[in-house]
Amino acid sequence: MSIGINATKLNDLFNPQVIGDMINTKLVDAIKFSPLCRIDNTLVGRPGSTITLPSFAYIGDATTVPEGEDIPLSKLIASTVEATIYKVGKGVQITDEAVLSGYGDPLGEAVKQIRIAIASKIDNDILTILSGIGANMTHPCAGRVTADDIADALVKFGEDIEGEKVLLCSPETYAGLRKADEWCPASEIAAQLIIRGAVGMIHGCQVVISNKLSAPKTAYIVKPGALALYMKRDILVETDRDIICKATVITADKHFVGYLYDASKAIKLTENVTTGNGTGNGS
Repeated sequence: MSIGINATKLNDLFNPQVIGDMINTKLVDAIKFSPLCRIDNTLVGRPGSTITLPSFAYIGDATTVPEGEDIPLSKLIASTVEATIYKVGKGVQITDEAVLSGYGDPLGEAVKQIRIAIASKIDNDILTILSGIGANMTHPCAGRVTADDIADALVKFGEDIEGEKVLLCSPETYAGLRKADEWCPASEIAAQLIIRGAVGMIHGCQVVISNKLSAPKTAYIVKPGALALYMKRDILVETDRDIICKATVITADKHFVGYLYDASKAIKLTENVTTGNGTGNGS
């Protein structure tokens, strides 16, 4: 009996376009810090690998204003930065036996893990961008970030201190913050969440923890729109056969560039911690 024209073949399961759509559809959602970024797709289809992007300089710290005196005004200065598009990618290999055995969903698992891998890399790059925040928007802490540190650091936003903002911190820092009198649990702010997974709020900052911040010993207060992600091309998925071991290789890559779009919307808090329990004073 011959195979019918509607029969599913192994090659049909590895349709690159279908797999690409599956990854693209949920990629932005998988990028944990995407709500803090402007996502721009205007570069898709345009030639060139280096682009000129706008950047806004910080207006300076707020100052004491005596009664009856005018609040000092600063000029918002826009500058430009050169940014180079780069590529991130990941691949997996699936044997025919894994596909045909019917145990679990190896193809679906491969798609999910590729999406997570690329999203995680983009999140890493976002934190790298934040690590370059200038000294005038950096607040040094005596130890781990405390509620008082957050209150003091927020002054760097000047008159723009109000509005939505997120504190990105390590689990170790979170452990101390949730004991503060100013701590508000996530159950009380559910309707206001900017990022899914926020664990609470302190001094108006929704707190999001990340294991990626345990090693640098830093935390960041970020307003939505502080960062930008310029996407050059949708996820490109390609497949190839290894006819010797009878396996299918799937690779996916993404071309993009991220940068600090508005430096006045992000504050870096540096922790002075040298001991394992987070109580060291750096001496």
